[in-house]
Amino acid sequence: MKQVLILASFALALAAPAHAQMLKPAQVPAAARATFKAKFPLVKTNSWEKEGDKYEAGFKQNGITMSALITPAGELVETESDMSPAKLPAAVRAKLASDYKAYKVTEAAVLVSAIGTTTYEAEVSKGGKHQDVVFNADGSLAKK
Repeated sequence: MKQVLILASFALALAAPAHAQMLKPAQVPAAARATFKAKFPLVKTNSWEKEGDKYEAGFKQNGITMSALITPAGELVETESDMSPAKLPAAVRAKLASDYKAYKVTEAAVLVSAIGTTTYEAEVSKGGKHQDVVFNADGSLAKK
């Protein structure tokens, strides 16, 4: 029984950091670091995380908390800028009010892809569970 508990504890320990892993800058591929520096030359990175097979740089620019998602080869995938849920487009707020009325909107962000497509992310919570929902400006659900 003791061995089963030890194995279960070990499996949980391995699975927990799989979602997002904090990294030191030296652990981030040089191409990803170079892209960040080229795109945001006046900004210092606050943190690096591994998100799946990509790298996410967390930083502040003009007082706004942001992140940039970059591939190991240095391709910028998207940027995310935090915003107040009250500043989401009216159509997005209306969709949240109708389709997620039992939920509380706890966070919001604007996502801009490398090709310039803008979507809006809302973190909704109900009963202690959180989920992110991504919308187009017209309030329709965006594919992510």
